[in-house]
Amino acid sequence: MAIVKINAITVPEGAGAELERRFAARKHSIDGHPGFEGFQLLRPVKGEKRYFVVTRWADEESYSAWWEGAGRAGHGQSDRSGEGTEADKPRKPVSQSADLLEFEVVLDSLEQN
Repeated sequence: MAIVKINAITVPEGAGAELERRFAARKHSIDGHPGFEGFQLLRPVKGEKRYFVVTRWADEESYSAWWEGAGRAGHGQSDRSGEGTEADKPRKPVSQSADLLEFEVVLDSLEQN
């Protein structure tokens, strides 16, 4: 059964553009992982202030395998966008907090069945 993981991210006022830049820089880094089916970064426009990072997986095992390897490692990377020794400094988090929401897909209008 497919699953969806939604990371609800709270960012300080004015930090949304930096969050979007960081995700854009790594947009396709997860594409080839077994069981990964899709990704969306949702910007709040009304009724919500958090960004939502939505990923869809074939199953819990695929998500867990990604998180225990590349997922966890990717969240601790240094920011290498600068030059010299500044590029080696650990990247400061953009978010103030994040909550992981987890779902099983019960119905999907995009499926061919």
